[in-house]
This record gives sequence, structure tokens and C-alpha cells, in this order.
Amino acid sequence: MESEKKGIAIQFGIAAPKIIAVARGKLLVKLLEIARKNNITVYRDSDLTEILSTLKVGTEIPEDLFTAVSRILAYCYRINIDFREKMRSIGI
Repeated sequence: MESEKKGIAIQFGIAAPKIIAVARGKLLVKLLEIARKNNITVYRDSDLTEILSTLKVGTEIPEDLFTAVSRILAYCYRINIDFREKMRSIGI
């Protein structure tokens, strides 16, 4: 039996990144819809999601997970920069 899919929203700020949403089921669908409408990059990592979903909303990411989360942040920045450059190159 497949486990229920989960999603986590992370806010990056001046202090440590923190969990701002944990979603499953219909709420996950809505969370992904909001991300899509707002051009927010979605990164999929079921193992990290499983770990982070045990944290309460508003909790800062524990220091031992900083490396994993920083890789996600780097990926998101890279994807967004690549996308903007593609759009610029075709005149959009």
C-alpha cells in the first residue's frame, strides 16, 4: 500500500528556514495549486518530506538538516535563474 503523499512549505528568511505548512490529501493539492499560481518552485524529496512533516508549523529547521535544506534552496535558485534567462532569450 502506498503511503499518503505529503508536502511541506518552507520559508527562507534571515534566521533559519522554518516550516510554514504541512499538507496531505486535499490540502496538498491546494498547496501545490497555490505554488503553481505564484510561480513557486516545487522540489520533490519524499525522504526529506517525511522527516520534515514530523515538525510543527512555525518550527525552525533543525541544524542537522541545514545541509539538505540548503541544497533544495540552491536548486530552487538555480531553476528560477535558468527559467528567467530562457524567457529573456526568447524576448519575454
